[in-house]
Amino acid sequence: MTVTTPPDPKAVRPDLDAPGGTQPVARSFGRGGTSSLRVGVATLWLSVIVLLPLAAIVWQAAGGGWRAFGEAVTSRAAIESFRVTLTISVGVTVVNLLFGLLIAWVLVRDDFPGKRLVDAIIDLPFALPTIVASLVMLALYGKNSPVGLHLQHTAWGVAVALAFVTLPFVVRAVQPVLLEIDRETEEAAASLGASGPKVFTSVVLPALLPSLLSGAGLAFSRAIGEFGSVVLIGGAVPGKTEVSSQWIRTLIENDDRTGAAAISIVLLLLSFVVLFALRLVGARAARHEERAQ
Repeated sequence: MTVTTPPDPKAVRPDLDAPGGTQPVARSFGRGGTSSLRVGVATLWLSVIVLLPLAAIVWQAAGGGWRAFGEAVTSRAAIESFRVTLTISVGVTVVNLLFGLLIAWVLVRDDFPGKRLVDAIIDLPFALPTIVASLVMLALYGKNSPVGLHLQHTAWGVAVALAFVTLPFVVRAVQPVLLEIDRETEEAAASLGASGPKVFTSVVLPALLPSLLSGAGLAFSRAIGEFGSVVLIGGAVPGKTEVSSQWIRTLIENDDRTGAAAISIVLLLLSFVVLFALRLVGARAARHEERAQ
């Protein structure tokens, strides 16, 4: 007669070695359940706050059909507002990219009296209501300018206002990355005979490129959708200072909500494409930097 040996419970269920038998399984289930709950709550909140309003604006833009959508975004006034918006926004983004990097560098690498105050002032445009920023610009660069610069109802006035509200995006994107850069690598490159500009372009800039692109994308997206800071200093002069957000307001005042929604969709798509493209370029640059190290 053949005697069958019962299987070892520990071989079938290795988790029985742990105190309490099934405790590891319970912990794993707990982690999975908590993770699923977090993902669900995050998805629900994202849907309510972001996706639902976007769906609503798309539905409203499509209310008049594709023909009405096309007429709204290709009208002469819409094209002129796009031209003014994109021209000024691109210029402001490039300027803030350069000066934002300079300010971040000074705040990280240099010590000077009042450094903490300057660091706090950088965030002021975030906290200041944009209409207040427009009032400040009007008082400083309006008809009674105390500094002798009369920029009211000019593209330069709009550019200064947009530069004011978008500068922190670049500075705050670059600053933490600059803090983490290994200074020993720069010193090693300098000891091998590399000049200051060569060290910057070969060692520092590649590490900063992803954050620079991210900050530039955020600044550009904020600039093309800005309204409050330019409403007074710009004056909404058609073909000159009227940006797309002001044209949207004009359409709403004329009870053309479908046209306003159509212009909004174009701005949203433009922002998304620019941000997505810059994120891809930044991610590729980051991977290249990791392989180089």
